[in-house]
Amino acid sequence: MNHIKMNVQKKIALVAHDNRKKDLLAWVTKNKALLSEHFLYGTGTTGRLISEETNLPVRTFKSGPLGGDQQIGSRIIEGDIDLLVFFWDPLEAQPHDPDVKALLRIAVLYDIPSAMNQATADFLFTSHLVHNEYNRTVIDYGTRLKRKY
Repeated sequence: MNHIKMNVQKKIALVAHDNRKKDLLAWVTKNKALLSEHFLYGTGTTGRLISEETNLPVRTFKSGPLGGDQQIGSRIIEGDIDLLVFFWDPLEAQPHDPDVKALLRIAVLYDIPSAMNQATADFLFTSHLVHNEYNRTVIDYGTRLKRKY
């Protein structure tokens, strides 16, 4: 197992499908003071909208269908993202569904706290852990696969 230290100032990815962008924007606006204490990242349009509407600095990647989800996933692997807030649309198929599934899989593999809806985001961001250092535990699945049964 590998332990990855999350600093007090977290690196937070904000992602939303088109039908959930308004919901995420409302949540970010409500939590602007808290989020302003951290580094924010976002996929294309979502990150731009958040930045324009709240004046919070957001480093943006490509839009989801153009590889933004994959860029966020690669940043998780590299240790450059600590938390994921992804308001996805469970009722509409997306052209990049495999990328979405890959991002969610990477978030679980790398023990990234993830919120997929407002209630979970509220619980996550009211935790005392958001204001403290924290060590995530990443399981070495490669070692597990090499075991003989």
